Amino acid sequence: MNSISEIKAALDSVSIQEIPQMLSALKADERSGVRRLAECYEKRYQAYIDEIKRLKTLSMYENSCYADGMRYIAGIDEVGRGPLAGPVVTAAVILPRDCLIYGVNDSKKLSPKKREELYEVIKEKAIAISIGVETNEVIDDINILQATYRAMRTSVEGLEVKPDMLLVDAVTIPCVDTPQTAIVKGDTKSISIAAASIIAKVTRDRMMKEYSREYPGYDFENNMGYGTAKHIQGIKKYGLCKIHRRSFTRGYASE
Repeated sequence: MNSISEIKAALDSVSIQEIPQMLSALKADERSGVRRLAECYEKRYQAYIDEIKRLKTLSMYENSCYADGMRYIAGIDEVGRGPLAGPVVTAAVILPRDCLIYGVNDSKKLSPKKREELYEVIKEKAIAISIGVETNEVIDDINILQATYRAMRTSVEGLEVKPDMLLVDAVTIPCVDTPQTAIVKGDTKSISIAAASIIAKVTRDRMMKEYSREYPGYDFENNMGYGTAKHIQGIKKYGLCKIHRRSFTRGYASE
């Protein structure tokens, strides 16, 4: 008779899809420890099934495009419209058809660690990824909305594969020839937009952590340029640094 630790090792060694085949015998085992182990893995398998259902729902826009004969669907999202400092960053991501990446979601709903993990998985699985960045100087010059549009166009134009459709979070990008669909709260409704939100968020967070070493005192490594108490204190103490958005920080400090 196998020990509980041996049974657990066996469960851990198989794919999640194979777990149900092992559970019926374990649930009938006379040992309460084995039955509890079976219950634990049954919940784990159910969580997997629930996640697959969620991802399939998240792929409804993409599947509609595929049903219309389209092949390459790009999700577009931005990060950094609201901060007092740093760039606005956009990402365009084309995923393979039926690509269900476990855990992909709106980047705001994920922990920093999970975003980093998914960033690597998306980079590995995506057909194409492109980033657009517009600096704080551009934001001050043409305003944040126009800078966001410009960054989005850059990310679309930088894709190595020409998309048949753009799925864009919330907005319609001006001066883009590719057909596009604006989806309100798209990062919670489209797997491609959700993937783009993760790529854009991790990219910008890494940039802000680099800036925090160049411009210490503003807590950029934690606030990513947003107007937290420590950030405001830093502005009042040190003034504005090179990456502050002057149009966003009027009244906080003199130049």
